[in-house]
Amino acid sequence: MPLIDLVKFVWNKIMSKELSNYTIIELSKLLKDKKFDPLELLMYFNDKIKKHKDQSIFISKNDEISCSDAIESTKRYRDDKHFGPLDGIPLAWKDLFDIKGYRTTCGSLIRRNENIIEKDANVVSNCKEIGMVVIGKVNMTEFAFSGVGINPNYGTPNNSFSQEKKFIPGGSSSGSAVSVASGLCPASIGTDTGGSVRIPASMNGLIGYKSSEMRIDKSSVHPLSHTLDSIGPIGKCIDDCILIERALRNEHIVLPRAADLSGISFVVPKNYVFDNSSDEVIENFENCLSILSQNGLKIKREYIKEFDEMVESSKKYGTIVTAEAFYNLNFYLNHQNKDLIDNRVIDRIELGREQSAMDYINIVETRRNLNLKIKKIFDDKHFLLMPTVAIRTPEIKDLLSSVDEFHRLNSLILRNTMIGNYFNLPGVTFPSGFDMNGIPTGILLSSYSNSDEELLCYSRNLEKLFTKNFKL
Repeated sequence: MPLIDLVKFVWNKIMSKELSNYTIIELSKLLKDKKFDPLELLMYFNDKIKKHKDQSIFISKNDEISCSDAIESTKRYRDDKHFGPLDGIPLAWKDLFDIKGYRTTCGSLIRRNENIIEKDANVVSNCKEIGMVVIGKVNMTEFAFSGVGINPNYGTPNNSFSQEKKFIPGGSSSGSAVSVASGLCPASIGTDTGGSVRIPASMNGLIGYKSSEMRIDKSSVHPLSHTLDSIGPIGKCIDDCILIERALRNEHIVLPRAADLSGISFVVPKNYVFDNSSDEVIENFENCLSILSQNGLKIKREYIKEFDEMVESSKKYGTIVTAEAFYNLNFYLNHQNKDLIDNRVIDRIELGREQSAMDYINIVETRRNLNLKIKKIFDDKHFLLMPTVAIRTPEIKDLLSSVDEFHRLNSLILRNTMIGNYFNLPGVTFPSGFDMNGIPTGILLSSYSNSDEELLCYSRNLEKLFTKNFKL
């Protein structure tokens, strides 16, 4: 076969399965085998972004920078000197991260004329140093302050499974999830303060990993709550998320051994997490539990009184999020262009105004004590399991019908994932099925504070079980 015909044959074989459907692991192998180069891969995704019907997913792109980086990666592959499995892989970033050559808008029009950033956040620099290519910055809830994903400033990305009706993407890392689920990039980076990685990942049928506090460097990442904020990847599979987690932390880019599932068990809360849940969310969750049981894994249902104490503390003193968000964002309440901010975001920022220093100290101390008490749940290789989001994904119009309805649904959407932030539990959400509208639901696996490595190792084998229950 002539060389040119062979090249066409190979390329057509690759394109028989669109590159947008490939995992990072698969793309990395194709790059290494020189089936195409990083510049061609970037141009493929750039073309997809340009032609995509939803232009609200990306807030900004800098094609000059991304092409330059892809060209350098291409040279390394041609010389057999590439930096490893993530070299040349495009990555989208939530617009909270400072990235050289971009503005950081935080999803707000009030920041649209900020100075161009001259220095990368450390996590961005870590990814660039191993050859990853910044494809652009993606949309988000303004200042990351809701789990819904609505943004009247830059448009609300539609849930990637939306068809005739438009469903919310989940937030606050809305663009992060939709960009991956829509095939516009292989993976994306989000932040999670109350569920903002896990919620949109769940609603778009993806894997989302929330790290423990302080595991991943947060410097030059604009804060909502400097205590609860965490950084995490959203991807098509857990292995992709693990590799990116390694990159974010400047660790060796290698997969850990998948942990043997024998001997572990799961705790399912009897209280709180199922209140006012949608029927299909519970049904999909129970189907996942059945798969675990059929594979010999133990499941225990327990009443977790620490959840009740968490709720009582919040009623009495308020929350860490509201206190710290007011501290971090109250500047904008006095800004001459305050009217540019979404009123629903202003409402939430204002919640912290009346909290006293004594309230804040009580919140922090109560949280510390409860975190110590809840540790017993995770002893003897126990993990916590619950639905990622308690209710089916609502339509965008439902959230816009009234301010009260927005706040009601937002609270329900955030309720289960917020447990992980309050108790500093690292977590991974897996797809669990579909709701009555054909929108994905998720199941959330959590482990104890700073036991991320254990969580990720077990997640590699658990993913294989859960995928039996969820097929695109």
